[in-house]
Amino acid sequence: MIDSKYDQLPFLPETRLEQVADGITLCHPLSRRGHGPGFIVVVPTTGTIDSKTLAIKDGVPSPLMKYAEEGFTTVEITEKALDAATNSLSVACAAVSACSSTTPKDAIGLIAYTPDLWNRISSALAAFPQIRGAGVYGDLPSLPSLNPSPVPFVQHVAGKSPTLLPGGDGVTAYEYPDVTSALFAVPFQPQFDYSSEAVSHTRNLMFFKKLLNGPYFDLEALWDEHTYYEFENRSLECTMGTMVQEPYVNHVPTLTGGTGREKLTAFYRDHFIFHNPDDVVTTLTSRSTGIDRVIDEFLFQCTHVSTIDWLAPGIPGTGRKLCIPFIAVVNIRGDRLYHEHIWWDQGTVLKQLGLMPDYLPLPTPISSKDEPTPRGRFEYRVPAMGIETAQKLKDRNSVESNQMFEYKVRQIEN
Repeated sequence: MIDSKYDQLPFLPETRLEQVADGITLCHPLSRRGHGPGFIVVVPTTGTIDSKTLAIKDGVPSPLMKYAEEGFTTVEITEKALDAATNSLSVACAAVSACSSTTPKDAIGLIAYTPDLWNRISSALAAFPQIRGAGVYGDLPSLPSLNPSPVPFVQHVAGKSPTLLPGGDGVTAYEYPDVTSALFAVPFQPQFDYSSEAVSHTRNLMFFKKLLNGPYFDLEALWDEHTYYEFENRSLECTMGTMVQEPYVNHVPTLTGGTGREKLTAFYRDHFIFHNPDDVVTTLTSRSTGIDRVIDEFLFQCTHVSTIDWLAPGIPGTGRKLCIPFIAVVNIRGDRLYHEHIWWDQGTVLKQLGLMPDYLPLPTPISSKDEPTPRGRFEYRVPAMGIETAQKLKDRNSVESNQMFEYKVRQIEN
């Protein structure tokens, strides 16, 4: 039995799929809460592997799985279903309303993943007042031919427009200049773009949640729960229980962490949870929350008594005290963590460990007239600070700004 300050231990929800009709599949919310508003994704191909398994590849889930993880009762309508029947939207809406995990029953969002799918289904939207908002993925050439929407409408447009995208009158439009294909949000095919899709997904949540009145979760509490199991309770099982099926963590300066449940579990077990110093303290200095993420600035303090694999890999314990400014960008999907991007200044770590000298050799000449003497060489002042970085973050007046402007190259004799 795991000892915890929480009444209920975190767990990985069971996948529950229902085959509603040929090409139409319902997935109950993949959240710990277990209920939420309805959401319909209209996609080229199914996001299921079989009657019990959702598709996910290299950590990228199908739209059906992704919106279920966000806490929606999600129905997938495939192009195959549109080809087979004209009442696919009616069937999907009825399935959402009849599902025990749908709350409320009268609020559904819908998004089509290609312009053609949108044009095929949009004409029927007006007959379903429970559909509160709609969206489409397209590109610049498809914009003029998109059918209008009878409900608030979000457009995700591939390409860089030379003019402002049309908006207003219930239309919200975003451009994605780094992609050219309308398929940039459709996984498991060559035009998929991970970063652009991720940005569009956050925008979808901002757009739809206010129309559907949720689902909303206490993101701060979820992040605090995760860090409790990481640093205080030190439970591998519960730490992973706070995360989605295929999460990932990246400590940017050292590229440590893991992608996917298996690799991340191994990282937490072998290099993190049971290997941090006993005196770790984190002090929050600022926190920002968005629709699907928490961004923290904090000070990470500990004594470097042994190798800390994820922070200073390969460096044996020095006995030195560390106080390091950190930034954590934590993406939360529904009521479980999806990813952590963790940043810090590795220069200050090395300075505080006594492993970074004040000067290092300059590898290139600074100008033709500044040749070193026959027995001399140039050195540059390393632009890195030690404990001062933490002091400045905690108290803006503790260290004078712009001291590094005085740093110079020096010439020394061998």
